[in-house]
Amino acid sequence: MALVEGPKGVVGAWDTDGQIYFGKIKPGSTEIVKLQSAPGAGRERKHPALAVSAQGETILVWTEGASWQRSGALAWQVFDDAGKPIHEGGRVDGGIPVWGLPTVVATEAGFAIIH
Repeated sequence: MALVEGPKGVVGAWDTDGQIYFGKIKPGSTEIVKLQSAPGAGRERKHPALAVSAQGETILVWTEGASWQRSGALAWQVFDDAGKPIHEGGRVDGGIPVWGLPTVVATEAGFAIIH
């Protein structure tokens, strides 16, 4: 699970049954305003990470295929303030080492993924 505060509130992400879901959390509640899933087909998606830029763009980062004593792929997608995918997402096979997890931060120049 991941939580991050952006200019328009808190965004949360989690994994359920091999898929990553995320959405903005309605202020003052636990209600998800717009529930979305990571785009495309993937397998064994886990370990989401989030960052939100000052402009309201959100990057969702996750692992695919990584599990106990097993490395996996690193995947990501950037979304605009309305939740629409922008920029080309990406995937790096073998981008997550055994016991590794992704982290992402917003910078003035964009986003930096640490893995």
